[in-house]
Amino acid sequence: MRINNGCRIFILSAIIWCLSGCTSKDYRTLIEQGEFRQATWIIQEQLKNDKALDPEQRLQLQFELERIERIRQDFQRTEKEVLDYIKKYLPDVEAKDLTGWEKSGALEMLIIDGKKWYFNNAAPNLFRLDPQLKAIKHKADSLAGRPVGKEFDLDGHCRQIINTAVKTNQRYVCPVTLKIKQSVQVQPNAVPAGKVIRCWIPYPREIPQRQVDIKLIRTEPQRHIIADNDQTLQRTIYFEKVAQKDSITSFSVEYTYRSYGVYAPVKAELVKPTPDKPELQPFLEEQPPHIVFSQAIRDLSEKIVGTESNPYRIAQKLFDWVDTNIPWASAREYSTFFNIPEYVLKNRHGDCGMQTLTFITLCRLNGIPARWQSGWEFQPPDDSMHDWGEIYFEPYGWLPMDVTYGQRATDDEQVRWFYLNGMDSYRLIFNDGISDRFYPAKVHFRSETVDSQRGEVEWEGGNLYFDQWDWDFTWEVLSK
Repeated sequence: MRINNGCRIFILSAIIWCLSGCTSKDYRTLIEQGEFRQATWIIQEQLKNDKALDPEQRLQLQFELERIERIRQDFQRTEKEVLDYIKKYLPDVEAKDLTGWEKSGALEMLIIDGKKWYFNNAAPNLFRLDPQLKAIKHKADSLAGRPVGKEFDLDGHCRQIINTAVKTNQRYVCPVTLKIKQSVQVQPNAVPAGKVIRCWIPYPREIPQRQVDIKLIRTEPQRHIIADNDQTLQRTIYFEKVAQKDSITSFSVEYTYRSYGVYAPVKAELVKPTPDKPELQPFLEEQPPHIVFSQAIRDLSEKIVGTESNPYRIAQKLFDWVDTNIPWASAREYSTFFNIPEYVLKNRHGDCGMQTLTFITLCRLNGIPARWQSGWEFQPPDDSMHDWGEIYFEPYGWLPMDVTYGQRATDDEQVRWFYLNGMDSYRLIFNDGISDRFYPAKVHFRSETVDSQRGEVEWEGGNLYFDQWDWDFTWEVLSK
């Protein structure tokens, strides 16, 4: 039985939700506790002996074996490596000093089958999450002449968007034109010679008035398939190439596009309760495994929102809580998590997508439609993969939001709350949904099961995970 990518993603989401409760002691809890050998044995026994498993359940159990190996790849730092990094800023640090940071969650580690391993970015994250260490690193980097902040005047750019939007009474303003080249290089002999490699590279979505004038310049190879803009929320360009012995297999796409800044001057007193419209309903519902109205989420929401009833004021409270309480830190691959907001609430940190999923979940629980959006961000000369979203306020409609950028440090209320109902011009949007199907359909498990920013690669023998290929992304601003 062959299951296409759309069905596969749905199955993974649904079965994680259904099976995690009934067999969590069998494998989920064991995986979370790092008891990988025992979890693997239990899963393999279920696959071998349980004749009652339907294809979807079998597929989920097979993915759990994959999840275990992916977690192993994310936890490969030794105590010595972590100490060596910390000593660059705290020369007198000793192994015994790590315990307190581990208990606080600022230094992420996992005991895997009895041996302690640290998350690959645990040491850098420590200097992001511990306030005292963050200050020490900032001072040391300043004295050493290392960059400590962005050069781009983001608040000035946001203010320009606000002023232009208000002056012209237009929502989409201050456009910039950018040129992008993105490539994937499959490592030599990752696939047997003569076998076809299938590759998907993210491709920009056409979004009226916001992301327009997408012009394809060139591709490698020339033959390709661009996914339909209306049929796929995670848009890609697809390629095939035959693997050559001892050779890198390369794929690339180059294009230009125009991106607009967005701003709507929302007045809280004019915001009404969400209307009962069928098209909004999907963005008010749970979307397992990551958007789930758990008891922990419900309790937190009640604490944050209190008696507030105005949708915009509620959104401000939720936005402020995530911005204030969930600092950004580099994160594990999303496919290694059972439920991302659950992890965020427990560990009190997360990267942009994790912050966004937490905010979306809280908004939906409170009757405020919210949905995902992602791709890349640019603050010339800097860039990064990035996740954000959109939020719906009646009568203003859908507006972009970015809880990671959070409240701006200013007394100007419009600028302060800009990223709750506005967006800068320097974005590249690939995705308007999470875990959506690809076209053509992917046969095997995806490397990134939630987002799509780097690409995906497979062959008839299975998926090629991130350790089997490299990617590159370059860009330039052509006009503004």
